[in-house]
Amino acid sequence: MLFFENGYAGLDHSGQWFSDLSDLSDLDASPEARGAARAATITAEAAAIEEVGRIWADSGSVDLSDKHYVFFASHDVDVDRAELLQLIEFLGLERVDAPAEAAGGEVWVRTDPRLDVECARWS
Repeated sequence: MLFFENGYAGLDHSGQWFSDLSDLSDLDASPEARGAARAATITAEAAAIEEVGRIWADSGSVDLSDKHYVFFASHDVDVDRAELLQLIEFLGLERVDAPAEAAGGEVWVRTDPRLDVECARWS
């Protein structure tokens, strides 16, 4: 029932579940390596923007000043964070330091017209 309500994330109480393993050796890879590998498969800007939007929709918000997209920790934070950091670099987005009061693991990115459109689609 947990799977039907929340997908693979609903099964995490038993340990991390993998919905898209292409190779069993992926099980031995670190979350960071899996995230980097996922990001490496994205070579088009449109696909990268869409994936950043998906990550934001799963775990993000806009700061109170409307100047930054904030990506929070998710159930698969290490994989998503590693993927996100590579996609930010690929897209040439401006990453900024999180404020001192921000939760650990947050990634702050200055707003960008490409992200504005994509995140509005996911809202």
